[in-house]
Amino acid sequence: MNSPRPQTQSQTSQRLDYAALNPTALARLAGARQHLKALPEALLSLVEMRVSQINGCAYCLSLHADAARAAGTHQRRLDCLDAWQESGLFDDREQAALAWAEAVTRIEQGHAPEAVYQRAQAHFTPSQLADLTLAIAAMNALNRIAISLRKQPDDGPND
Repeated sequence: MNSPRPQTQSQTSQRLDYAALNPTALARLAGARQHLKALPEALLSLVEMRVSQINGCAYCLSLHADAARAAGTHQRRLDCLDAWQESGLFDDREQAALAWAEAVTRIEQGHAPEAVYQRAQAHFTPSQLADLTLAIAAMNALNRIAISLRKQPDDGPND
């Protein structure tokens, strides 16, 4: 589980509109995702959500929850994603992807341990594993931009 983050006034308003200041760079970074064709959309969305949970990025969680639902992921699985290891709702391949996402995101904790890599390698081709790792890295970069500059989730229905 993630530790609670103290909420302050400075965390509630966006520091600057980075998308307006350098739309080309942001589009290129976010656009890398369109070149990751080796994995299904639903799996990529789950991984992006898990990375965003770990990093505490509300904006990206909101964005990728919508994408995951659009890709056919049931809300119950999204609700239990933070406890994927205990939930029984994720198959072996998804668990391997989520474990790899956690290891790469928390790179300072073990430098992506060999056992976690071997688990992922057992479920993914080299091309798929490369795409998975690139998706994780890109999501981490986007989380860090959104969090540091206080990007807020878009207003939408409270369902």
